[in-house]
Amino acid sequence: MSGLVCAGLFVVLAGAANAGNQKEEAMADAVRIALSRAITDPRPPIPQFAGIDERLEYLHWLGEMSDRLYKKLPDRQLRIEFLRTTWYEARRAGLDPALVLGLIQVESAFRKYAVSPVGAHGYMQVMPFWTRVIGDGDRSKLFHMQTNLRFGCSILRMYLDMERGDLYLALGRYNGSRGRPEYPNAVLAAWKKWEHQREPVSSVVAERGPEHK
Repeated sequence: MSGLVCAGLFVVLAGAANAGNQKEEAMADAVRIALSRAITDPRPPIPQFAGIDERLEYLHWLGEMSDRLYKKLPDRQLRIEFLRTTWYEARRAGLDPALVLGLIQVESAFRKYAVSPVGAHGYMQVMPFWTRVIGDGDRSKLFHMQTNLRFGCSILRMYLDMERGDLYLALGRYNGSRGRPEYPNAVLAAWKKWEHQREPVSSVVAERGPEHK
């Protein structure tokens, strides 16, 4: 790919990114260490289930979200990997996967290589300074799917804790616009579009999985 084409692609992606402007701020050493440990946990995104009912519910969620996400991510393998990782990282951070999907929709429109005008990277538009504060300083890793989702979910969880569970303020802080309504309202509206329509377990066929698409 020529340098001119690469430059043009960067401009397109930068224009597509919608938000992501977390502010670097002072934090307690305990918080920084906890975040650093969270993002360096090497375990792969393999879900664990308490029983068959929970597993069937997860498979139903995966199938439903795959259908909804098809136009954004038409490649089936990528789409399923993305959904599995999103579900894992959201649950790991104590977040609703639908909330994380809504945030990603607003932040990057599901573009892995999105770069915002202020330099935020990837699906969840993570600012590169985070790789220095709690990582190894390699900002290119923010274009790795699980790394980006791990950072984004961990950071949003931290902001939720800082705001004592106030999602509106936490989302504003994530966007660097705390106190303003536009971004939180956009994410909350997108969240509703990704809510899982749960079905009785008895109606979910065990054999049904992501392979139906």
